[in-house]
Amino acid sequence: MAAPSGGVNCEEFAEFQLMEAHASRDRVIKNCIAQTSSVVKHLREEREKNLDDLTLLKQLRKEQTKLKWMQSELNVEEVVNDRSWKVFNERCRIHFKPPKNE
Repeated sequence: MAAPSGGVNCEEFAEFQLMEAHASRDRVIKNCIAQTSSVVKHLREEREKNLDDLTLLKQLRKEQTKLKWMQSELNVEEVVNDRSWKVFNERCRIHFKPPKNE
């Protein structure tokens, strides 16, 4: 996809800036969640093998907290996405109707 031209209209803004930005952030957050979930799973398995290792427990708790933050960030992103589309629709509704796959 090409970048929008110098004078950005509502359609170009929706397609290149709003949709792409939301999709990109969503992909990145989900990728981080998947990676952290994998680390948590591995640490849980290690923890089951060695219940006395406090360092391992501390690392597991740290990764679980990170995972919760990332899942929370995904929820925040959903709110930002909804609000962005609401503002876009208020400002550009007479010029352009975006597709329904927001």
